Amino acid sequence: MATRAAGDSNTTPILALHDVHKAFGAIRALRGVDLELFAGEAHGLVGENGAGKSTLVKSLAGADRPDEGVVLLDGEPVELAGPAAARDAGIAVIYQEPTLFPDLSVAENIFMGRQPLKRLRRIDTREMHRRCAALFARLGVSLDPQRPARGLSIADQQLVEIAKALSFDARVLIMDEPTAALSGAEVDRLFTVVRGLCESGAAVLFVSHRLDEVFALCQRITVLRDGAWVSTDATSDVSPDDLIRRMVGREVSTLYPKQPTQPGDPVLDVRGLSRTGVFDDVSFSVRRGEIVALAGLVGAGRSEVVRAVFGVDRYDAGSVLVDGKRLPPGRPAAAMRAGLALVPEDRRQQGLVMELSVERNTNLTRRWDLSRLGLLNRRRERSSAQEWTSRLRVKSAGVTAAVSTLSGGNQQKVVLAKWLATRPQVLIVDEPTRGIDVGTKAEVHRLLSELAGEGVAVLMVSSELPEVLGMADRVLVMHEGRLTRELDADATDDEAVMYAATGHSEGDR
Repeated sequence: MATRAAGDSNTTPILALHDVHKAFGAIRALRGVDLELFAGEAHGLVGENGAGKSTLVKSLAGADRPDEGVVLLDGEPVELAGPAAARDAGIAVIYQEPTLFPDLSVAENIFMGRQPLKRLRRIDTREMHRRCAALFARLGVSLDPQRPARGLSIADQQLVEIAKALSFDARVLIMDEPTAALSGAEVDRLFTVVRGLCESGAAVLFVSHRLDEVFALCQRITVLRDGAWVSTDATSDVSPDDLIRRMVGREVSTLYPKQPTQPGDPVLDVRGLSRTGVFDDVSFSVRRGEIVALAGLVGAGRSEVVRAVFGVDRYDAGSVLVDGKRLPPGRPAAAMRAGLALVPEDRRQQGLVMELSVERNTNLTRRWDLSRLGLLNRRRERSSAQEWTSRLRVKSAGVTAAVSTLSGGNQQKVVLAKWLATRPQVLIVDEPTRGIDVGTKAEVHRLLSELAGEGVAVLMVSSELPEVLGMADRVLVMHEGRLTRELDADATDDEAVMYAATGHSEGDR
């Protein structure tokens, strides 16, 4: 275990936590955590889902007050009684999904409640736009202060939030999974902005599951596990493997535990599927016991295709057949009866009812099976939920706990449990490991491999090339709504996939 490395011993951290504890009932979310954030430094924070990262962020942001321990600002104890107190102390949090007022302009979002005023307390719009433009110039980005927030990309929304933080003279920026929904170019631009902020003397806490990005951006990295501090090291002193071992507390023998299978007959056939302006003439099949990956860049039409296959979205031409029988378009219930299951990309908005319990979410797809004379049998519901949450190793306070209280990785397991409980013959998973930690990724991959071994046909949409090549038997690559290539996963590499995803032929390599 590494020592509690610090920055220059002659400098005082802008913000620090010392021996901080936080519990929610019987759950100890933080157990004696230390963290120091220095001016001019990007500090990475990593750990599995449920390791305590979110609680630590909330403690720094004033949303949760520690039960024990001390928060230090410039070396002096401080009580962050709420988000406003944290903001006044110069601490700002940039979340994965910003919350802007969509019908207000960029400038109005930045200066909400603090607009510069003219005589008679009228808003000085020109001065507000001038200040907004100055903030974006400081960040080195070009955004129109007058444009509405509605329609901004997630990346641009995050820049608006950063500009808002600077308008409050924030000295500490906490970035919670800021790159999860960004493209490569958008990540590069964000990193340029973050490096500029560090050069101007800000301290940045970068929370991410993407270890390659943590190593690219951060000077030091802190690992949490089960709510406790594990290590803090200079980035140059550790490797990704070191961090993974510390995060999970064990050796992850393989992140892609693909078991060899002998695929059977085709069970899913997609023929000439088209939807005007979205995808065109898409044809493929998936056999029993086979994992087929649908790869491509964001916007290639992958999610739209699988939604159409399942019946969530309608299509204009083509057909979907299961065991040779044609599915009626636009009817998810018919797809379910035929043995299809769809784990959607957005688990919170499309996969779960966040206000309901783990038990209720797990059984949403089986309510009639668990009912008698139209009345839900609570004993059978409880038994089913316990069976599937146990099989998928869901960590929670119990099946009666609200699913909103679970970590992202455990929420994903509940979505999987909900669909696996239907015992499908075709499982469609859209970005199955997005936003979850390496330990949970390995568990999800193990589960997909086991299902294929049991004869389930798996169609997987993934933007992670290592996952595509590590788990799939075949890779179907999409570019601008069309299938461009079919590749044998064992006989290809990430460059071949990327060439096809960008519309280039193999001869262009």
